Amino acid sequence: MDQPIFLSFLLYLAGMMVIGFVAWRTTRSLSDFVLGGRRLGGVVTALSAGASGMSGWLLLGLPGAFYLWGLNQTWMAIGLSIGAYLNWSLVAARLRWFTERANDALTLSDFLEARFDDRTHVLRIVSALVILVFFTIYAASGLVSGAILFSTTFKLTYQTGLVVCVLMVVSYTFLGGFLAVSWTDVVQGLLMMFALILVPVTVIRELGGWSEASGLVGNLRPGHLSAFSEASLLSVVSLLSWGLGYFGQPHILARFMAMKSPLEMPLARAVGMWWMIISLYGAMFAGFLAVAYFAQAPLDNPETAFIALTGDLFNPWLAGVLLAAVLAAIMSTADSQLIVCTSALTEDLYRPFIRPQADDRELVLVGRGGVIAIALIALVFARDPESRVLDIVAYAWAGFGAGFGPTILMSLIWRRMTRNGALAGMLVGSITVIVWGHLEGGVFELYEILPAFIASLIAIVTFSLGEPAPAVRGKFFAD
Repeated sequence: MDQPIFLSFLLYLAGMMVIGFVAWRTTRSLSDFVLGGRRLGGVVTALSAGASGMSGWLLLGLPGAFYLWGLNQTWMAIGLSIGAYLNWSLVAARLRWFTERANDALTLSDFLEARFDDRTHVLRIVSALVILVFFTIYAASGLVSGAILFSTTFKLTYQTGLVVCVLMVVSYTFLGGFLAVSWTDVVQGLLMMFALILVPVTVIRELGGWSEASGLVGNLRPGHLSAFSEASLLSVVSLLSWGLGYFGQPHILARFMAMKSPLEMPLARAVGMWWMIISLYGAMFAGFLAVAYFAQAPLDNPETAFIALTGDLFNPWLAGVLLAAVLAAIMSTADSQLIVCTSALTEDLYRPFIRPQADDRELVLVGRGGVIAIALIALVFARDPESRVLDIVAYAWAGFGAGFGPTILMSLIWRRMTRNGALAGMLVGSITVIVWGHLEGGVFELYEILPAFIASLIAIVTFSLGEPAPAVRGKFFAD
């Protein structure tokens, strides 16, 4: 084991635990634990949303995709950038404003129940179940990333790396809840961006400049130089449609809900978009240039491209810092997912249906227990060492994008939407993702998020127009 890298990891983890402890000292209510008391500033909101939205796939899955297929994967980055911008513009401020007026809703399920005056609680139950199912799968992708990192860096077995990752993520999430997650996301987001600038710049310098580097990639794999190489209309549309997922990611939407004020949104959007573009393109070029750098010894696992470059290019101390960025990417999303799952358990299921009289202290304790339970279930999903990070992320991203995206978006902009429309949108979107994802060949090669998103929108409009217009309270829309 390389001692400088190990010590760098320990220092990084110690810093995260300190933040978790400080957050614990300020966490007194369920609102603090699951939404930080709605006191995030614009910069914290932006970096936390960006870091939690990207996860380990930014430093493992995305470089791996560019290592394998080259610049034809650029369409994914374009789609994600457009989707993120529209999410900041159409959803962020509205969701912050609406959730405060929806009886100070702490979760998306709270919001939907208040927005549609659903006294049957069916929206709360269905939305909470969608969150628990897809987020448990999504959290597994972070654990797979962690296992790959530890097994590659410290020569541990995959299973041992998995356990280590679970213990680290649970530790500070258990203590500080949403505030710990958001504050650590700021540090982690900046560290990720630093690494994603430094690594590709250093590779280019080592290979003699951009022309030399890209020329070598072209000689080795000619198709890697074109965004249209082996890119059918179906594949381009599939990659662009990744952007639709942003509208329905609960861990990103929670950051919007936690802003101090909707007035923070313009600053948050600017910071968030710049962070995202720099980080995305850094990850892309790291994977692309790894083809040239490892020309003599191609990688067995493409998703280790960033890790392998870091270990080869830098002295152990700096390598330790940069590899901590991979850990940061993993932890910044996994912790956010655990918090949202915990919110669904406590605020959407436990308090309404099991212990209505539970006080804040009890709910925080239940929430902390939920963090452990969900992490253990995700560990079971992640136990296969053949798992691919990007494949797991793609499935969960589609599940939320289509299961929640159209419902959240339409509930914020369409007054005519009804309770049954919202329910139909969630069910149709989620079921379509599950069914489409198990079909193969022809049109079924299209990424499931697009047909599921469209089907969800159709269900929302059809069911809403098929019944009387709802009497929406003026606190949501101007009368």
